[in-house]
Formats: sequence, structure tokens, C-alpha cells
Amino acid sequence: MAEVKLQNVNKTFGQQSAVVDLSMTIPDGSFVVLLGPTGAGKTTTLRLISGLERPENGDISIAGRSVLDITPAERDIAMVFQQYSLYPHMTVRDNLAFPLRSMLHKTPEPEITRKVSEVAEVLRISHKLDNKATALSGGEMQRVSIGRALVRNPSIYLMDEPLSSLDAKLRADLRVELKSIQANLGATFLYVTHDQIEAMTMATHIGVLDHGQLVQFGSPREIYENPVSLYVASRLGIPRLNVLPADIFGGAPKGAKSIGLRPENIVQNGGKSASVTRVERLGDQTRLHLKLDGHDIITLTDVHTRLGPGDPISIQPHNPLYFDAAGARIA
Repeated sequence: MAEVKLQNVNKTFGQQSAVVDLSMTIPDGSFVVLLGPTGAGKTTTLRLISGLERPENGDISIAGRSVLDITPAERDIAMVFQQYSLYPHMTVRDNLAFPLRSMLHKTPEPEITRKVSEVAEVLRISHKLDNKATALSGGEMQRVSIGRALVRNPSIYLMDEPLSSLDAKLRADLRVELKSIQANLGATFLYVTHDQIEAMTMATHIGVLDHGQLVQFGSPREIYENPVSLYVASRLGIPRLNVLPADIFGGAPKGAKSIGLRPENIVQNGGKSASVTRVERLGDQTRLHLKLDGHDIITLTDVHTRLGPGDPISIQPHNPLYFDAAGARIA
């Protein structure tokens, strides 16, 4: 595996800036997740590292060596696309084995058999090895696509929303499996998603992108607890961050325009009066939907609460986040 470094990388398409002065280090053996909405520059960043796109300026290095003048095939990367790309005339077994039979790798057949069998077992497609790719469901095709990357031992795995086409249970299972595989291999992963659950549960580091700019890079806990802006704070957290006028509880710092409250950082009893508008019982947690001075708020409460719509409740903030008019964090 290897450290991957981007230094002041820019990429435009016509008049549209896709990546803007991006500098980022993907540590050797890390699981880095790029998080952001559609158009943030996530996929373009992957394509730049893989060699499918070339930056206007800046440098990209893998294991300390610039790869700008190296072909994608020579960069020693494995990439999984959002849309699975399989050879339809081949069996699942041959699709998985294909990268290992290339002229670059020339893997012995007994080793190919072993690796294909191991990956198929992990991805739960052992019973499909002799099926043609065209006979698979969409979710099975994506698992084969992931498996075709996992059979290799590249410098870095690049994954572009590989779980988006899977059902919820399989997606949750494969999140655990992929993280386990990455940890066991000591592999370097760069993973793109807009799914904050994937980011929080899988990443060692999260990079938050906004219109091609890297606005914060750090551990999931750091990004969640110490966001640099309202934009970053809003990217993580279920239920969503509550954003209210800064002075709604009083005591706001100078220059604060808004206060951000995680649902778990709203303390019941004492403080301002609010009313319950809805109770959402989810089994392991209960969410209270409140109305406070005309503003909607979501907080968490005891799973066995007897509160109901229309009931009064008093609340106050704990560890609030304050932001200025431009959305920048105020310490």
C-alpha cells in the first residue's frame, strides 16, 4: 500500500471548476471518505488520481512518485465505479479473475483460484461463480464489481459510491465487511459517498468537499464535534442539525448569526418553553419534534416517554455550535 498526495490540484470542464486548489494527503493504510452533495467534486477527484482525468495544474503522487505522466494501468490502483462494469459474456469467476490474468500481474492460476474463492465468500457470491454476469441481479453485479477490485493488492482502492445500488440490509452488511477487509489488509481506501452513515461508520478520515474545495479534513469524530462551518456541520448527523437564530436562548457570542444544535445536545427541563408537535418512536430511540418560538426542532428523549403532541416541555442547549452570517464557525 502507499500514501497518496494531492498538491494544489485544479480541474475544470469548460467554465465549470470541478476541483479547486485541492491539497490532501491520504495516509498509507487509511480509509478516507470524501463526503459532499452531487457536484462537490468527489468523483472528479477519484478520476484524477486514477488517471482518467488530468489536472490543469498541481501534482498527484503515489508512494512519493508523481503519477501525472503515468498511464492509468501503470498507477497500480483498483477502482470500483458507481455503475458496475462487468464483462457480460464472462462468468462471475472469470470476471473476478480477469485483473489477475492481465499482462501486468501474471498471477499463477492456483493463486487466482484461491483469491477468487476468498473474495466470493466474503461477498456472498460463491454460489454464483459459474453464472454469466447477465444472469445476476443489480446488487449481485455490484458485488462482483467490488470483488474484482478486492482480488488485487494495489497501492490504493478507489471506490465511487459502490454500495448505492444495494438494498439496505446488504448495504449495512457490506459496510462492515469492507471496513474489516480494509483493516485486515492494511489497505489504503479512498471512498466517495453522499451517505453520512457510510462516512461515519467506515472512515478513519473524512474529507468534506464543497464546490470542488476541500473545506475540512479530519477524523469522523472531529468533523462531527468540531465542524469549521455550518455547511460541514450539516453534512453529518441523523436527525439533522437544528439551526436556529443565535439569540433564541440568549448568551450568544459576538457576531453569531445562528446556533446549531445536535438533537442529543438539547437538554430537557429548564430553559425555554416549547411544545411537542410529534413523537417518532423508532424502537432504539424516540425523537421529539418540537416547536420553539415558531421554529421546528428535533431532539431525542427516553424511548418510553409519555409525552404526546401538544404537551409542553422546557429545553436548553448543551455544547451549542455558533456560526456567523457567512456560516463560518465561531469558537
